[in-house]
Amino acid sequence: MSEQALPDDDDALMAAYARGEAAAFEQLYARHRLALYRFVRRLLGGAHAAQADEVFQDTWLRVVQARARWQPQGASFRTWLFTLAHHRAIDLLRKSGREVALDAHAGEDGEPWQPEAGVNAWQHWPAPAAAALQGDELAFWRRAGEKLLACLDELPLAQRSAFLLHHDDGLALAEVAHALEVGFETAKTRLRYAMAKLRACMGAYLAPESPR
Repeated sequence: MSEQALPDDDDALMAAYARGEAAAFEQLYARHRLALYRFVRRLLGGAHAAQADEVFQDTWLRVVQARARWQPQGASFRTWLFTLAHHRAIDLLRKSGREVALDAHAGEDGEPWQPEAGVNAWQHWPAPAAAALQGDELAFWRRAGEKLLACLDELPLAQRSAFLLHHDDGLALAEVAHALEVGFETAKTRLRYAMAKLRACMGAYLAPESPR
């Protein structure tokens, strides 16, 4: 008799794993491992990059340990997964002796920059060509990527978390709030300040291209 096909939905896969289907966990891991590792690595920043593997592995271990009692409770599996990783990253940073400010207004002063309604904050970046980049274009994007990661490192953890979850991992703002266990307006405020600080930090990299 052929094996029963696994469900495609994350919640159903987690339920299948709770029933003892190891292949369901393997599918969840394959689906989310790259995004989760990227989130953990960028959340910890350069100073704690060496601990990214530890946080990543511990997050999946917590998934394994929670399989029997896991319930969606209004959040997607992905949101729950990132919540676990966020908790583990905070634990590690605090144990390392770093002060972790999670107050919504930590490091926030003045009125943050806000893009015009419907405007993408990154729209003025020179668009990469569909073909392989060469010369100055390739150098620009390499430097811009390095600069953005450096700017992310300078954000308070609360703001960096909101930015990464929303812009890097594609969670809706309501999901960001759920993952960070804060109110919707708090998540929105953190994101606004993160965007303001990143835009200021990126400087010339967000300036429009000069006319040719």
